[in-house]
Amino acid sequence: MNRQLTKSIEATLVQIGAMLDALSDEQYRRSLPVLSGASLGGHVRHVIEFFIELDRGYRTGDVHYDARRRDKAIEQERALALTWLRSIAATLGKENKVLYLTTTAEAGFQVSTNYERELVYNLEHTVHHMALMKIGVRALTALQLPDSFGVASSTIRYRQAQCAP
Repeated sequence: MNRQLTKSIEATLVQIGAMLDALSDEQYRRSLPVLSGASLGGHVRHVIEFFIELDRGYRTGDVHYDARRRDKAIEQERALALTWLRSIAATLGKENKVLYLTTTAEAGFQVSTNYERELVYNLEHTVHHMALMKIGVRALTALQLPDSFGVASSTIRYRQAQCAP
């Protein structure tokens, strides 16, 4: 298992957890116009469900994000979301193995992938949703999230290089 990859995901999940700790239940659930009516909880649920589907797919050999189970309770209950974030972080250290990725987009298709590749995808997908969460948090609260919240590590490195003498 690629320990650097799992550490990056764990750190990202910790950032989301810290954000959740700073929000009220009402803020977590509130529909936000700036997010096209979605809530922060909806984005958190979406991220969590992709990791849940990857874990299920690891066991079956077939990852099918389109067919994931949507659990509205995660979207409504911060405490449940926090529990899921901790659970996901605790189960990342599996050995890499070949998987199939199935999609129902267009006519549907299946491609070969592997566990570590899907972890990378989930990390990037999570960071993308964190950028949206950051917009929602700014519209909703005075909470100051870290500058790196919702920013890809490659973008952080690029920005740092631009500032270097």
